[in-house]
Amino acid sequence: MDGSGRSRRGISRRDLLRTGFAAGAGLALGPVLAACAGPTGTSGAGTLTLALNRSLVSLDNKLNQFDAHVTVQRAVRQALTRIGDGLRPEPVLAESFELASPTTWRVRLRPEAVYSDGTPVTVADVATALEMYQQVDASFVGNQFPEWPRVEQIDEATFDLVTERPLVGLDSLMSNILISPAAANLPEELSDGVGSGPYLVTEANRGTGDYTLRANPDYWGPAPGVERVRIRFLPEETSRVLALRGGEVDIIDSISPDSAEQLDGLPGINLLQAEGTRLVQLFYNFRKPPEHPLSRPAVRQALSLAIDGQSIVRDVLLDSVTPTNGVVPLSLDGAVEVGSFEFDPRRARQMLDAEGVDDLELTIIWESGEFASDAYVMEAVAQMLGDIGVRVHLRQFEPGGDLPTWRQGRGGDFDIIGNGYGNQTGLALTSLQGLFAGTPQMEATGDAFMGFVYDDIAGGITAAAAETDDQRRAVLLEDVQRSIWDLWPAMWAFTQDVLLAHRDTASGLDLLPINSYDLAAVRLEEG
Repeated sequence: MDGSGRSRRGISRRDLLRTGFAAGAGLALGPVLAACAGPTGTSGAGTLTLALNRSLVSLDNKLNQFDAHVTVQRAVRQALTRIGDGLRPEPVLAESFELASPTTWRVRLRPEAVYSDGTPVTVADVATALEMYQQVDASFVGNQFPEWPRVEQIDEATFDLVTERPLVGLDSLMSNILISPAAANLPEELSDGVGSGPYLVTEANRGTGDYTLRANPDYWGPAPGVERVRIRFLPEETSRVLALRGGEVDIIDSISPDSAEQLDGLPGINLLQAEGTRLVQLFYNFRKPPEHPLSRPAVRQALSLAIDGQSIVRDVLLDSVTPTNGVVPLSLDGAVEVGSFEFDPRRARQMLDAEGVDDLELTIIWESGEFASDAYVMEAVAQMLGDIGVRVHLRQFEPGGDLPTWRQGRGGDFDIIGNGYGNQTGLALTSLQGLFAGTPQMEATGDAFMGFVYDDIAGGITAAAAETDDQRRAVLLEDVQRSIWDLWPAMWAFTQDVLLAHRDTASGLDLLPINSYDLAAVRLEEG
């Protein structure tokens, strides 16, 4: 497959980054700059080394799914399908995956698919996997299913996935359900155990996020191109860039445009860029009491008018992102342009005055590394809100598992969260379901995204997911996206392009918009 990865476009303007914002971001970036010591360890012969910006806490994805981790997770554990060219589902463990009736998808397992211990992938494994994903709390993946299908076995290798209502896109959704042997599957993220993928885990340190993989000698598919893969967690981007330049690692992902500019044109270094499917947004906390100003859409809209998104995109993010004119990335199937974020600080102040809001103080939180140049962006936002008289407190927390706690409202009070929401199916419905289809029942367990619960919107998304007529579904999708936009759920948002850098000794990388690539297809030449 040829995917959508491409050589990155030029980056030229950095004035604002180098002057005003750089000074303001000093405190936020202090720990980063203090941790610029070069990494240790080198790749051995025949070993491909990846450096990730977020710790790979698990080779499963029941709770979290950071898009850059998908590459590694699916090299060990596989799903019935995967998302490939054109963001369309392709069979992996499934030999066929077809709609048999409006509420039934018929699946036939690939007969040659076996786990690394030689045992076959079975229908019972699929049924158990679906049960385990349903049993975890605060599941990122689980919230994207409007309804869980039940498995009805036909024969040893054939089964139906049956739902109460039609569920369009189930073949894409099942690409997120990783299959493990039923007896070893648990309602938690699995950090070890056998998988059916082209690689085996030989060393794993969940604490440090370091793993070593070895090619599965009995893999049922084409043999992977590299015998050994090391996965390293280097949270500081400067360290990852230095490691790549020094030949200590072969691939670094999710890099910022500033680092891309440093690497662009260096001998032996290549850059790949693709329009992404990950929405980055400054999302409001919808768990505020009714009397709080942020509970009013007019106040939320007013704050949006204070943000000069065009300047941030141009001068801080260096044109490496796509401004969004909708509530989900417009690159997704079914996404509709329903509005735009405008910059009008005078009107912002007028609207706040009309709402009687004259002494607003906000706390904005985000996880370090959540998106490129995160601290610079937040400093810019704080400055712009300050220009209309809104005081802002920035709170950056370290990566490593706190995000679900904040999403569930158990981390404490805040007003706005800088959050990236990945999409691994290519469908707008998946993001709409995960972000905006919250119900009172979901909110009782903290599973409604940031407390966003509107019955009419959840009903509209459910109706669209069950509509099998393409034209009628398109109308439903547009209507519900317009309704969401009118509520101003986010102060500002953009779609982040995916950026990856690799040494030219590593080839075969086919970067997809979902920020992953087929690890088994990568080849390594001795440098």
